[in-house]
Amino acid sequence: GKEVIVANAIIAILTIGGQQLFSFFTFSCPCHVGQNLIYGLAFLGVPALILLIVGFALNNQTWRLVTGKRSPLQQEETRNRLLQCKLTCFVLCSITGRALVAPVTWLAVTLINGSFYVCAVSEYVSVYYFEGNPNATASEHRKILAAFPCSQLVPPELSRARDEVILLLRYQSQVAGWLLIAVVAITVFLSYCLASCFSPLSFLHFRYWTSYVHNERDLFDEAMDQHSRLYAMQHVRKFFGFAPGSENVKEIRIPSLREWQAISGLAFLKLVDEEHYDYSLLHDWALKDSVNGKYLKTDETR
Repeated sequence: GKEVIVANAIIAILTIGGQQLFSFFTFSCPCHVGQNLIYGLAFLGVPALILLIVGFALNNQTWRLVTGKRSPLQQEETRNRLLQCKLTCFVLCSITGRALVAPVTWLAVTLINGSFYVCAVSEYVSVYYFEGNPNATASEHRKILAAFPCSQLVPPELSRARDEVILLLRYQSQVAGWLLIAVVAITVFLSYCLASCFSPLSFLHFRYWTSYVHNERDLFDEAMDQHSRLYAMQHVRKFFGFAPGSENVKEIRIPSLREWQAISGLAFLKLVDEEHYDYSLLHDWALKDSVNGKYLKTDETR
């Protein structure tokens, strides 16, 4: 939908800006045989890999897929299992598509920029572009070619050859970047076409379904926030003797040292039975201990 397009556009724009800042402040080609390739590929691949992992981690569907389990009370037939596998593949493809937006943008922009590619492969350029001493060995040729990304290391007599090599490598890098963009654009378009062709829903029905899922998610989040707030308020009221926001509080409860210690510390989830958890130490205390303790009157005009 429109929200997905806008989100992907924002991710792409942020990635482009980050790439420009990243390359400007941190990239400095070593201009040394054997190090250029590793350095250039590291700047090309490592950020893309990190962005891919972040893209998977920030997608809620990833955690739905990872934590989703079939109900033990539901007996599924073979055809339903096949449908479940298809649904899992569809969701996984959707997650992967969203996660690839940032790394593909990074690779495309860095290739079009050309600096990383020039650094990585300069030493592997054909010696045809090298007009130095014809008696030099191949290792000496590579050493000088590896220095081409750093203009201050190139002798004046090789400046023309350096310019030709840099232009050639930038051309190759930019062509690769635009080809990557074209392949991704065609793949995305064909994927949407295939998804529409095999979808059991008509165009308007699909729009309605998308709108329903969006509204259901928003309403569920609102109800979940309110439910958890009301549920937590019961436990807070039991501990302090009043609910937050209450007016004309007549008395407050003074928790004991043991109770303070009971709700302090680290805790995640505690399994109570097969269906329920305690969500915190305060939750665990509120369900275990009865309401008692010391109370202090706050209304002195009684």
